[in-house]
Amino acid sequence: MKEEYFDDLLNIQTSGEQKGFLESFHYHRYEPTPYEALEKLFAEYRPKSSDRVVDFGCGKGRLAFYVYHKFDASAVGVEMSEGFYGEAVENLHNYIGKKERIKFQCCLAQEYEIAAEDNRFYFFNPFTVQIFIKAVNNILRSAVDHPREVDIILYYPSEDYIFYLENSTGFELIKEVDLGKQNENERFLVYRFNQTFD
Repeated sequence: MKEEYFDDLLNIQTSGEQKGFLESFHYHRYEPTPYEALEKLFAEYRPKSSDRVVDFGCGKGRLAFYVYHKFDASAVGVEMSEGFYGEAVENLHNYIGKKERIKFQCCLAQEYEIAAEDNRFYFFNPFTVQIFIKAVNNILRSAVDHPREVDIILYYPSEDYIFYLENSTGFELIKEVDLGKQNENERFLVYRFNQTFD
């Protein structure tokens, strides 16, 4: 119900899953985060309008539209698939709200150039830990070069992602949002790296 409601409300089409096989085992199939899960996450973790959320493996752009519509936070969707990128751009064209604060970029996650204003990063298990490590290292370099508070949000977090963040980086777990599902992996984890100088 909520899937259709929000897509209709925003005049976008983000439902459906990826069909067929991927060209590389490093990348996982597209599946949008359910709106119901996003509502539970953002009831406990609220972006500010000054935040810029980067969604790695954004698919058709659901998260970008949602955080802008709900919180006026700017958003960037990073997508390697030209097909999904094209659908995200089409959704941006059809979107009923202001379009200036939502952007999409077609590139590999590890090639996305982290901007100084990027401070919230979202991952729904889009790829293997090898690529995740490269993306996180880019985030950390940016946070050191442009000191700021940076959060990583994981949905359906893999043990490899968790192990890397907790054992090889300065990120610390600040929040867990349990979705009350039978599958214990169906949850959000929010990690924070605070490279600020007061």
